[in-house]
Amino acid sequence: MSARSLLMTMLGEYVLPQGRPVWTSALVDALAMFGVEEKSARQSLARTAAEGWLASERVGRRVRWALTPPGRRLLTEGARRIYDFGSGEQPWSGTWLVVLVSVPEAKRDLRHRVRTRLSWAGFGSPEPGVWITPRVDRESEARDVLAELGLSDDAMSFTASYGTVGSEAAMVARAWDLTEVEDRYEAFIDEFTGLRPADGDAVLHAQTMLVHEWRRFPFLDPRLPPQLLPAGWSGAKAADLFHGRHAEWTPAALRRWDELTAGHYAG
Repeated sequence: MSARSLLMTMLGEYVLPQGRPVWTSALVDALAMFGVEEKSARQSLARTAAEGWLASERVGRRVRWALTPPGRRLLTEGARRIYDFGSGEQPWSGTWLVVLVSVPEAKRDLRHRVRTRLSWAGFGSPEPGVWITPRVDRESEARDVLAELGLSDDAMSFTASYGTVGSEAAMVARAWDLTEVEDRYEAFIDEFTGLRPADGDAVLHAQTMLVHEWRRFPFLDPRLPPQLLPAGWSGAKAADLFHGRHAEWTPAALRRWDELTAGHYAG
C-alpha cells in the first residue's frame, strides 16, 4: 500500500466532499494513522501536486492544499466508479464489443498505457491486439482512450455474437483472470465482515481501508454478466458488504475527519 495511493483515497473520500483546503499537518497526521512516515507523506503531497491534482497555498509559515479543477474531476469520476460499482446488474443481449488495436513491441510505454486504460474500462485481451467486453456501451470510452493515445487511425471496432468455433468460456478465461479476482473478493469479505470499529479513529481507519481496498475492484473486475461467471461468484456478496459498511461508517468517519482537520485549523 503506497503512501500516494492512500493519500488519493483520503482526498476522494474526505477532502472532495468538504470542498475546502487541508493543512499539510492534518494530512501528515492522517497518513500516520496508517504507518506512513512524515517524509513519505510530504513526498506524496509533492508528487500529487506535480501531477496537477493538488495546489498548495502558503499562509504564513504553514501550507495548505486544495484540489485543482482537474483533481476534482478525476476524484469525482473515481468516486462515481467506486460507489456505483456492484450496485446493480443489467441484462446482457449476448453481443460483444471487439476492439482491434496494434501497438509495436518497441513502444512499451504506449502498450502499457493502452492495457491500463482499456483494462480500467472493463476490456479483456484474449490475444495480443484484441480487446473485448460484453458492455457494448463502452465503445465511446474506448474511442476516447485511443484518441487520447493517438491510436484512432490504427484501430477498429466491431460488435458481434460468439460463433461456433472454440468456446465462449475459454475466450473469457483467456481474457480475464477471474480466479485472481475471486480470491481478492474472498480476502475482502474475510477482512471486513467481522470488523466493528469501536471509536472515531477506528472508524476513520476502517472506512479508509474499506474504500481503499474496494477501489481496486473496478480495475480488476470486468463486471461480466452472470452467465459468463463461475458458479458461486463472490463478487455480489462483496459488493453488498461494501455498500452496507460504507453507509454504516460514513457519518462517524466524516465526523472524525472534521475533528482532525478542525484541530489543525485551530492550531
